[in-house]
Amino acid sequence: MKALCWNGVRDLRVERVPDPEILNPKDAIVKVTMSSVCGSDLHLINGFVPSMKAGDIIGHEFIGEVVETGAGVKNLKKGDRVVVISVIGCGECQYCKEETWSLCDNSNPNGLLQEKIYQYPTAGIFGYSHLFGGYAGSHAEYIRVPFADHGAFKIPEDISDEKAVFVSDGVPTGYMAAEMAAVKPGDIVAVWGAGGVGQMAMQCAYAMGAERVIAIDRLDYRLANAARYSGADIINYEDTDVLEELKEATGGRGPDCCIDAVGMEAHTTGIEHVYDKTKQFLRLESDRAAVLRQAIAACRKGGTVSIVGVYAGLVDKIPMGLFMNKGLTIRGGQMHGQKYVPMLFDLIRREIINPEFLLTHPVSLEAGQKAYEMFNDKTNKCMRAVFKPFN
Repeated sequence: MKALCWNGVRDLRVERVPDPEILNPKDAIVKVTMSSVCGSDLHLINGFVPSMKAGDIIGHEFIGEVVETGAGVKNLKKGDRVVVISVIGCGECQYCKEETWSLCDNSNPNGLLQEKIYQYPTAGIFGYSHLFGGYAGSHAEYIRVPFADHGAFKIPEDISDEKAVFVSDGVPTGYMAAEMAAVKPGDIVAVWGAGGVGQMAMQCAYAMGAERVIAIDRLDYRLANAARYSGADIINYEDTDVLEELKEATGGRGPDCCIDAVGMEAHTTGIEHVYDKTKQFLRLESDRAAVLRQAIAACRKGGTVSIVGVYAGLVDKIPMGLFMNKGLTIRGGQMHGQKYVPMLFDLIRREIINPEFLLTHPVSLEAGQKAYEMFNDKTNKCMRAVFKPFN
């Protein structure tokens, strides 16, 4: 089959690779009909996530058609149209039973490797380095789905592919961002990052009763989408002082909830950006934490900072004095997508949230390198490129 493979920093190639096979009775084989790029993929492409190997198939946000199931799969059959959650959960360990699926004890076969960095292993993720299990990703014609009964969900007939594909990752990540931020009716919510996850966090914050959502970004087309599709007020951080703008917008109080939907490659201005990029280049820190610093500084006393932007390791100059003395709560995590799927389909059906506008560039697998360059470089007003392997 054809697949889009990582071969080094910003080097992606379409290659012929072996078709996936059933390796465990709980596996399913899915024919991929749509597979979206994701902001967290850029950390792989730009060389900031360790343990990638030449030939690794990337991609983790996808839908498809079941073409084969193992003997232990009970809830799926050949021909089912399914969305597959990007984080893999076994369904049997304590964490899965508590619906904290991204903390699964059993789905990462490389847990010992991960323990060296994180002290404890977490769940496997499709197409996201050997640190997270070494699973083949979804930018391919077919993919093996382990623990299929717990990760693949039938798509309701009245939900289009263009909406369903983002229920694999972007929509549940945005929902969990708002949930971890403890958004309540009447809250003012600030969201750093107006990409796909940030947009979904904005829409979900409103679904939870937020009175006002403020989007912070530097790209005019993303800010325009945040205003048009997600109902947000907008701040371009290259044009103003974000902290002062947020104080003015909240009567000097600060937002009740601050969401970091950017993560380890955060861009900012001035000496802070130079400092972070230099330290990251010299491997003196692994992640750039400008957004996290700003969120801690901006959040009101007693407020909550929610982190869904991916961080891989160590960051520098975190204002712990502000965090402690302001009495903030900080929560973060990879999303527990399996927990949210039925509810998210209901919100989409009722048009309370709508991710369809994220799909701006449907492309073939052969366009993979150019699509990721466009997505990474923020050109052509690209929100998400979505691969259609069989078109």
